[in-house]
Amino acid sequence: MAVPTSLVAAGGLIGGYGIARWTKQRPLGGVALAAAGALAAKQWKDTVGAPAAAGLSGLYVAAFAGSHPLAKKVGAWPSVFGVAGAVALASWAVERGRSR
Repeated sequence: MAVPTSLVAAGGLIGGYGIARWTKQRPLGGVALAAAGALAAKQWKDTVGAPAAAGLSGLYVAAFAGSHPLAKKVGAWPSVFGVAGAVALASWAVERGRSR
């Protein structure tokens, strides 16, 4: 059974930050973030098509970038969880809408 794409994407954002923070190796976190993003993009392309996959992939990158200024206002972990939740919800909604 495949892991739902919404969890892959959210896990990439959360896991990437966690790995970078706990290992103190930002590139290592970046590898996890990029790997999960690539897997999510492939799954999105397979399930909802290339245009929707491009939009969701753009949201994934924007969430990563947006988590940095948001963290200055609400804290690092709340920011990461917030953007991960937003990406997961968007992924779920797009995939659910296309499967009907």
